[in-house]
Amino acid sequence: MTEMSQPQGRGFASTGVGVREAPPPRLRKLPFLILLALLAIVLLIGMRRHAAREQDAQSFQQEQANAPLSLRATKVTKVAGPVRIELPGQTLAWEQARLFARATGYIAERRVDIGSKVKQGDLLVRISAPDLDQQYAQAQAQLALYKAQLLQSKAQVEQTKANLNLAKLTFGRSSQLVKNNFESKQNNDINAANVETQNANLQSAQAGVEVAQANIAAAQANVDRLKQLVGFKDVTAPFKGVVTARNIEVGDLVSADANSGTPLFSMARDDILRVQVSVPQSEAAGLVDGLESKVQAPEMPGKTFKGRVARNANSLASASRTLLTEVDVPNPTGELRPGMFVRVALEIPRPRPLVNIPAPSILFGADGPRVVVIDKDDVVRVAKIAIARDFGTNVDVEQGLSGDETIALDPPVDIRDGRKVSIRK
Repeated sequence: MTEMSQPQGRGFASTGVGVREAPPPRLRKLPFLILLALLAIVLLIGMRRHAAREQDAQSFQQEQANAPLSLRATKVTKVAGPVRIELPGQTLAWEQARLFARATGYIAERRVDIGSKVKQGDLLVRISAPDLDQQYAQAQAQLALYKAQLLQSKAQVEQTKANLNLAKLTFGRSSQLVKNNFESKQNNDINAANVETQNANLQSAQAGVEVAQANIAAAQANVDRLKQLVGFKDVTAPFKGVVTARNIEVGDLVSADANSGTPLFSMARDDILRVQVSVPQSEAAGLVDGLESKVQAPEMPGKTFKGRVARNANSLASASRTLLTEVDVPNPTGELRPGMFVRVALEIPRPRPLVNIPAPSILFGADGPRVVVIDKDDVVRVAKIAIARDFGTNVDVEQGLSGDETIALDPPVDIRDGRKVSIRK
């Protein structure tokens, strides 16, 4: 017989061999519930550990905040002495000149060269100028001619005076004779006219003397001028110094025109040097003539040259806001040379006492510069300051400090008032 099949549905299981009964729904959800429970336990343990670590970190931070901060410190005082500054400068010759020819001719002799030491009046070069010599001789001859003409004119004056006297005597005699009718009136008029003629001749002769004297003065001036030019054939040193440039050789043609000619030599006086230095505006107010200074050259370490401020421009340069100043430095041995770069140390008086502090003690922020003052019981106080001068490694303070405080060096930027600190060396 054929077995009758039964319908299969949810909740029913076959009774045949090998068919298992389906588990209930609760048993199927149990693994998921266990997994969720384990995740919740792990999350709870993690949160408790994180909270414990956060609490430990806060406790550590609080302990660090309450622990004394170790700082280096320094004592500040008011300083009234001069401010020492070092500035770059350059050396210049005390006197320097370019020597031109005043006589046209050829170089006949040259006695110096570049680097020659000379004294005032020493002969440097001799110029041969035959044309000038002939002009000088001609001028002297012309002067002698005018002097001879003067003597001739003076003789003419004397002769005219004699003729005038004779004419006057003749006119006087004829006038008496005319009164007694022993002389004609016409002859008497002729004698009178002769007197006037001789007067005119005398005036003409005297004018000739004045012309001769004027010619002599003009000729003498020309002779003196040419004599000076002849003297310029010998070119001499205008001052004691050294020859710094030489532009001619023996046989060269030189011209007396300084505009188109080249200088024969250049000279410089180096026994005293001018050191030019530009003083900043912040220090220019205290700069006065007579201040001592020290000059050092990089090529001569350990060597110091003393000088004094001799002059200044009295007006600051608008481009750099600096005051051009000159320091006179004696240089008898010639160790310093014109044109060198040097360092100039100046001791400029402070206008008033100021508190000087190290630059590492300053904190800069939005509120401006501040310093950390260590008060009694090693408690800090942050004080605002006003800087008067900045010297790089230290500054002058005009407000914020009285001069008897202890301040911290290299303080942390987040330090606050009331923090306890310990001072270390």
